[in-house]
Amino acid sequence: MILKILMLLVFFGVMIGVGLYCRRHATDVNGFVLGGRNVGPWLTAFAYGTSYFSAVIFVGYAGQFGWRYGIASTWIGLGNAFIGSLLAWAVLGRRTRIMTQHLQSATMPEFFGNRFRSKPLKIGASMIVFIFLIPYTASLYNGLSRLFGMAFHLDYTVCIILMAVLTGIYVIAGGYMATAINDFIQGIIMLIGIVAVIGAVLGSQGGFLAALQGLAQVTDESVSTVPGVFNSFFGPDPLNLLGVVILTSLGTWGLPQMVQKFYAIRSEEAIQKGTVISTAFAIVVAGGCYFLGGFGRLYSIDVAAQGYDAIIPAMLSNLPDMLIAVVVVLVLSASMSTLSSLVIASSSTLTIDFLKDNIVKDMDEKKQVLMMRIFVVVFIAISAVIAIIQYKRNVTFIAQLMGVSWGALAGAFLAPFLYGLYWKKTTKAACWVSFLFGSVIMILNMLMRASFPVLLQSPINCGAFAMLAGLILVPVVSYITPKPDRELVENAFACYDKKVAVSQKRSLND
Repeated sequence: MILKILMLLVFFGVMIGVGLYCRRHATDVNGFVLGGRNVGPWLTAFAYGTSYFSAVIFVGYAGQFGWRYGIASTWIGLGNAFIGSLLAWAVLGRRTRIMTQHLQSATMPEFFGNRFRSKPLKIGASMIVFIFLIPYTASLYNGLSRLFGMAFHLDYTVCIILMAVLTGIYVIAGGYMATAINDFIQGIIMLIGIVAVIGAVLGSQGGFLAALQGLAQVTDESVSTVPGVFNSFFGPDPLNLLGVVILTSLGTWGLPQMVQKFYAIRSEEAIQKGTVISTAFAIVVAGGCYFLGGFGRLYSIDVAAQGYDAIIPAMLSNLPDMLIAVVVVLVLSASMSTLSSLVIASSSTLTIDFLKDNIVKDMDEKKQVLMMRIFVVVFIAISAVIAIIQYKRNVTFIAQLMGVSWGALAGAFLAPFLYGLYWKKTTKAACWVSFLFGSVIMILNMLMRASFPVLLQSPINCGAFAMLAGLILVPVVSYITPKPDRELVENAFACYDKKVAVSQKRSLND
């Protein structure tokens, strides 16, 4: 116990120290939200990865999908690495950095407002962010209760308050730069932790081949009558597995807190390095989490009574104390890194896109930074209260709302953001259609799930459908609605045609 407490105290001390050290970077809006657009490849790549993978992935999703699909759940992690990281950086990274700086946009709603010269579009996007990021933020506390209870015998409420206060301190003090540096430290912990845990869990089952053989003996006729299906290449339900891969991988392309990482990156070289680093990080962390979860059925767990969140803690319960301490810090790191990213996205959106020039006129830089710091406190407090209420009273409505948040945000924003970066003919009307379709269909899925087709009753499949439908709706609506103003479009895309000098290793032209 002393070892566990010491590790936590060191961890907390480092996080707060980084926040205080980075205060000088958070004196204006650009510094607080984007780190002055001067963040290098390692910090950006780790910030992207740690914001991507939270305790929800490690405890909830890894346990749930590992139980459902067996070792085939590893495909989810690989999808996260190659679609959610590699392709996202390659397709969005450079263009996002160039156009958002050209349009002087610090948030995703501000990008829509400036790209299409529409204040209502900016306000509409900010409201979607505000509505759906709050329950998403609250979901990050899930999974901590069982692990902290196992390691420290602490009440869940204490865990939530501890995590919320610590995250609030370093985000308020140092803004995005403190978040990025802490994300790097937390990412190192996640990398070491997941590798150590996989090795220990497989070792307890007699090694990798013995664990695979054990998984081949598992049968569950309620899932599949095929023998050995849980250690097969595609698992017992490939179609629903594909839906999970699409939602958790392609979804990052439309999430404000993820895309915002590209706004802050320093240079072309940083984008190239960041792409490789981010992909490698995702392969180890996401691939490792889902790979680990795939062996969950080797452990005696009453999932019907205890829920999917009990699977990973049960797998870890007999590990050595030192390793359990590492796991606790790993899960704290995963949760805090994502929480800090979400509250910065929420507070900056509400301040820059909603309050500034709409409710509060002539809001200068100092007032904006002050308001964002206040909203960081507000959002962390609200999310903590929601998490405590859900835990104490088992409010299923809140749990459902958490489940649709990712699908609603990605379904609303992915298509208009992607087309807005690449296609000159994208219209405001098409953006509105995508906003409404993505958010409304996920709300209806939550409220009227039984009325949906069987395949779309799952919030995961419905979220994947919303994203793919948006990719079709935006060009169709753009073709049948009035064309955007030519001068506006040419001004937005002029940034891509700007001539720059490059070294000869980048070009053979004299």
